[in-house]
Amino acid sequence: MRSIVGTAAALALVLAGGLSATAATSETSTPVPILPPDGTVMSYVVNTGQANPGQTRKAEKAIAAAGGVVVQSWPQIGVIVAQSDRAAFRDDIKVTGKNAVSSVGATRTAEVKDKVTGSGVPWGPGSSGWNQGKNKPVNGDEPSVPIPGSGTEQYTSLQWDMTMIGSDKANLVTDGSRNVLVGVLDSGIDPNHVDLKANIDVANSVNCTVGGRPDQSEGGWYPTTSDHGTHVAGTIAAARNGVGIVGVAPNVRLASVKVVNDDGYIYPEYAICGFMWAAQQGMDVTNNSYYVDPFEFWCADQPDQAAVQEAVTRAVKWSVDKGVVSAAAAGNSALDLRTNTTDAGSPNDAAEPVTRTINSGCLDLPAQLPGVVTVSSITQTGQLSSFSNRGLGQIDVAAPGSRIASTVPGGWAYKNGTSMASPHVAGVLALMKSVHPELTPAQMVEKLQADATPTPCSPPQSNRGAACEGTTALNSYYGYGIVDALKAVQ
Repeated sequence: MRSIVGTAAALALVLAGGLSATAATSETSTPVPILPPDGTVMSYVVNTGQANPGQTRKAEKAIAAAGGVVVQSWPQIGVIVAQSDRAAFRDDIKVTGKNAVSSVGATRTAEVKDKVTGSGVPWGPGSSGWNQGKNKPVNGDEPSVPIPGSGTEQYTSLQWDMTMIGSDKANLVTDGSRNVLVGVLDSGIDPNHVDLKANIDVANSVNCTVGGRPDQSEGGWYPTTSDHGTHVAGTIAAARNGVGIVGVAPNVRLASVKVVNDDGYIYPEYAICGFMWAAQQGMDVTNNSYYVDPFEFWCADQPDQAAVQEAVTRAVKWSVDKGVVSAAAAGNSALDLRTNTTDAGSPNDAAEPVTRTINSGCLDLPAQLPGVVTVSSITQTGQLSSFSNRGLGQIDVAAPGSRIASTVPGGWAYKNGTSMASPHVAGVLALMKSVHPELTPAQMVEKLQADATPTPCSPPQSNRGAACEGTTALNSYYGYGIVDALKAVQ
């Protein structure tokens, strides 16, 4: 969480490379009560006071005593994912858990569709029927636009993005090491795509969308309703095979870490599973082109949201500690993440969205968490994309995200979004790790920032969103600058 300091002091610290700037208000955020009736199965995160097996076992017993089912325990970070149909579950577990439970929070406003059967529990797999057939665009990205052609030709001439970030020159040094594994936390990767199948690491791929429990069942990590993850994967590591496109790091391995369910939602327990799995499997880099649903901003002064924020933060920190560096999309709402005080689109699953006041404790997860590289989107002319979020002290680097040609199931297509910008940075980090395997995540982030091409402020595209502020060295649109793949391998 970012501290609240005076605006002038905060700006000075940001320009000096210190404290991140904060949102413009310290008002209490608008509550969004989650009050399910008895008999409605809901999902919760339960955080223990200490991260160890003993505390986890105590909390697991408390969950059972309060009428819940343990879906997945992460004793490494003291987080348990549970489901319960008891309206009083959150209150009861605080009593039964005593000192073992530090916080508990509902992870969604919708009834659980991915129900997990447990001993003595009356529910089983099934669907409640809410939002049937709805497919939420991941992180608000626009639909794909197919690229005309036979599907067997080379589309590298369309990849202006690779020229802009210098990956074509970096690939003269290296296409990336097979020792480097990139986790694509997304909607799945097409396992048969001609540009991707050689680089997919099946053994390390997983589905996290069944309650937040890792599932390696055959086909579980495949894409179903979304082409998003396949597009992201192509930007990172489409193979150099004379067909289609070439990714930033075309020789590294990709793991499909499916965190997007078939309705398009990335619930907290899915993201937690993704970060934990990436760390456990020894991944080097993850890409996160999403925000955690159902809130675009999770507020630390609201009990449910605070518990979720804590759980996701623990998962991200543990992955960093285990050597994983993560890139994340800044978001597509054209918001200034430093000064924004309103969220008009949350929650986005079952409850009706409300216009909320948000404050400096309300964070876009995972983009605003410590240790995560936050990426804004730019156009072919180098201008900030009109849809891109921005913010002084919030953006680390910028990368191409408008009209990006990449892979989709069965072919290739253009997409727009900060979701398309982030995988460019993940690819650059993969190249960096290939040449500099000794670097820690913190050192990689520092080098990424230092290598970026400083870019001065420019007018907002289509006059949309807050104007740019800051210096050429560090500003609200480009952060430290446009990512540079060539410098990353030097």
